[in-house]
Amino acid sequence: MTENLIRRRALRIEQNPSIPLYLFALEAGEVDRVADVARISRDEAGKLLGYQRPEKKQHVKQILDYLDGEDVLFPNGLILALPSSVRFKGSRGPNSTDGLATIGTIEIPLPASDEAPRPALIVDGQQRSLALARTKKSKLPVTVAGFVAEDLEVQRDQFLRVNTVSPLPTNLVAELLPEVNTKLPTRLSARKLPSTLVNALNQDSDSPFRGLIKQASTTGDRKSEAVVKDNSLISAIEESLAPSGVLFPYKNLSNGTTDTAAMRDILVVYWTAVRDTFPEAWGLSPAKSRLMHGVGIRSMGRLMDRIMDRVLLSAEVGSKDAYDKAMAELELVKPHCHWTKGRWPELNIPWNDLQNTPRHISTLSNVLIRIYLQSRMSAS
Repeated sequence: MTENLIRRRALRIEQNPSIPLYLFALEAGEVDRVADVARISRDEAGKLLGYQRPEKKQHVKQILDYLDGEDVLFPNGLILALPSSVRFKGSRGPNSTDGLATIGTIEIPLPASDEAPRPALIVDGQQRSLALARTKKSKLPVTVAGFVAEDLEVQRDQFLRVNTVSPLPTNLVAELLPEVNTKLPTRLSARKLPSTLVNALNQDSDSPFRGLIKQASTTGDRKSEAVVKDNSLISAIEESLAPSGVLFPYKNLSNGTTDTAAMRDILVVYWTAVRDTFPEAWGLSPAKSRLMHGVGIRSMGRLMDRIMDRVLLSAEVGSKDAYDKAMAELELVKPHCHWTKGRWPELNIPWNDLQNTPRHISTLSNVLIRIYLQSRMSAS
């Protein structure tokens, strides 16, 4: 090792010719010099940065206590995304490779100062890496698998794939999925479109939900403003993408295309009408408004399928006419809603007893749809 270079014996695994993969070891004290954690956040323009969840202090402490104890065996390695500036020199001789791996030496450049960015990013093992940086056993050898990829999309893809045994927080997965364009497992792929639409609702200037959706990257002052859990909206959109939902016709199953823009416009029109129909209940915390609560979002999402299906029979998607018609339809249920005070007489419970449970979501949805259909029949 030189002052600005770490050199280690390594195996180059012959797996993907376009993404070099290496297995090697680092000292515990070297991990912090080589690799950094890419925390999930957004810049001022709303662009998603990083992919890692926050530090779990108790988890890190448990690992650190073990590392500082006796008889340490630490086979759990780290997965790093390495820069293209790393160099690998294969060993000479007829036995340097067996067709699966090649023996050699890897050279990893180090930053010129402590303030400079570290060359690698941790894709898996951030809690372990934090403990390794603090252990008294700074010379402890640690196994590392490193793949060369400076593209955040490749890193996020691998991050989502390796974190399947211990599930990632749903809001972290939801916010990362729209940024990954590689082929995903079926379960993750099904959530990508709803997550993309929720991201748009939280970012677009014409959306009534702008800044109100709580996502993994929501930090600082934005936390107090974000009152709607992204998972509630994602679930509502997933239901609307089913064959009986109003968003379903905008998925072309024959050629696999999706009119995401039209879906977004339908959501913006409907939820803007909801906001303007119930201004006293909009933007408040769920404790003060059940409209912003999971039970309100899910139930009004089911009502959306009925209302917007009728609206779009005579109005263009995203038009002012569609908004006006949605407002008129919502007026039919408005007098019967009790989002911030009073009781729901049809349910015989106070407004704030509604909970985000399958039973309450189903019951409230049925009440809203029944009132809407009965009012529509009476009005016609």
